[in-house]
Amino acid sequence: MSVGSAYLEDVREQFRKLKKLAEDAVAQVTDDDLLVVLDPAPDAESNSLAVIMKHMAGNLRSRFTDFLTTDGEKPNRNRDGEFEIEGRPSRAALFADWQSGWKVLFETLDSLTEDDLLLEVAIRGQAHTVIQALDRQMTHHAYHVGQIVFLAKQLRSTAWKNLSMPKKK
Repeated sequence: MSVGSAYLEDVREQFRKLKKLAEDAVAQVTDDDLLVVLDPAPDAESNSLAVIMKHMAGNLRSRFTDFLTTDGEKPNRNRDGEFEIEGRPSRAALFADWQSGWKVLFETLDSLTEDDLLLEVAIRGQAHTVIQALDRQMTHHAYHVGQIVFLAKQLRSTAWKNLSMPKKK
């Protein structure tokens, strides 16, 4: 196996792990919890689980639709709208949106070859190699998955079931 193919395999695996970690955290909360912003909110920009999930899905669709040929910040993306939830969307609707973003990512990852890794792609007009763009996205999503886990844990309190190695084990 070449370094490039090993890298792409690992990127796919790490994204799968991030997605599963977020989904395992969200599975522990109620439907109502999906829309909760902690009270008191740590700051004015605090978000609900639903908002974080909506933003992540929108970001994935924008970045990975036509990944190699168009800027990752699509002109039709409404980034600010990703931070607004209208009404009370169902868990099913939130997960349909979530899955659609991840689907675009994984289809793109599956289409990449090691020959693509040093190609340049644009994100907001800034050039990145494919490696840099993938690493940037993984970092961005790890940040938001951490938010999801933290918020879900706060909402579940003592009912939380640890998703990793518990303390003192």
